[in-house]
Amino acid sequence: MPEKIAETAEGPAKVTTVAAPDTALVAEAGPAPTGKPRSLWSDAWRDLRRSPLFIVSSVLILLLIVMAAAPGLFTSASPRDGDLVNHYLQKPNWGHFFAPDWFGYDIQGRSIYARVVHGARASITVGISVTLIVTLVGGTLGMLAGYFGGWLDSLLSRLTDIFFGIPFLLGAMVILTSFEKRAVWTVILALSFLGWTQIARVARGAVITVKQADYVVAARALGASTTRIMLRHIMPNALAPVIVVATIALGGYIGAEATLSFLGIGLAEPTVSWGIDVSDGFAQIRNAAYVLIVPSVMVSITVLAFLMFGDAVRNALDPKMR
Repeated sequence: MPEKIAETAEGPAKVTTVAAPDTALVAEAGPAPTGKPRSLWSDAWRDLRRSPLFIVSSVLILLLIVMAAAPGLFTSASPRDGDLVNHYLQKPNWGHFFAPDWFGYDIQGRSIYARVVHGARASITVGISVTLIVTLVGGTLGMLAGYFGGWLDSLLSRLTDIFFGIPFLLGAMVILTSFEKRAVWTVILALSFLGWTQIARVARGAVITVKQADYVVAARALGASTTRIMLRHIMPNALAPVIVVATIALGGYIGAEATLSFLGIGLAEPTVSWGIDVSDGFAQIRNAAYVLIVPSVMVSITVLAFLMFGDAVRNALDPKMR
């Protein structure tokens, strides 16, 4: 800073002149940050809103959920009433959008379009319900094992290994064959009984990492209770990998339900299911391939939508992917 000599009554004195700031540099720096610092979740939401993968998958999932919750908005035709005389294996009429004959009729004269719309309820219900149950059970067991460690960790880890060693579909088939009547809730219980192991392992690893953080050590030193530490400090910061695994696994549960129903071990009539329709259409693959293709495409689109959603969430929550 330049100095100038100024004459005063007492004699010469030094006066320091402060240079004006460079307005161009200030403008480039931008305004000073205000408000609370951004968290992992706010950054993730900002990235998700800009992700085409997230937008496309969210629109598809929202459409499927609306279809499952209110199928009457899409068709007024019954998925169970058939007309063998007039509609036996009638070919699709691709120009009749949203009409009962849009996708044709199956071997029992039932509208394939109506069955596709109403079949979304069973698949979406099974997928979401199983995901919620395995996340709750696996997340709780993994959190307890990771936080307390010791003999409890060894016990829960060995229990997880035992269930993890059971083949998922084979185990579900054994469980379902023990039920005389199989409904949606039986499939949910069978898949949930075997599907919690992966969530438990991910939750355990996340909790082991988080509990060593300085803020957890400080909370423990200040006398915070175990419940408060787990609910206020550990669970919010260990939740991200669990959510990622759960969203990706949701599509797998829908595919598992369709596979079991296709094999005749999952859902059964009178429940409307895409897996049942795929099984019925397999016998007509040479005569009327559309009976098989249409429900198969719906299963693929649904599973793909949830996988895309899970990938988008993983990319947003994982700092290494940015």
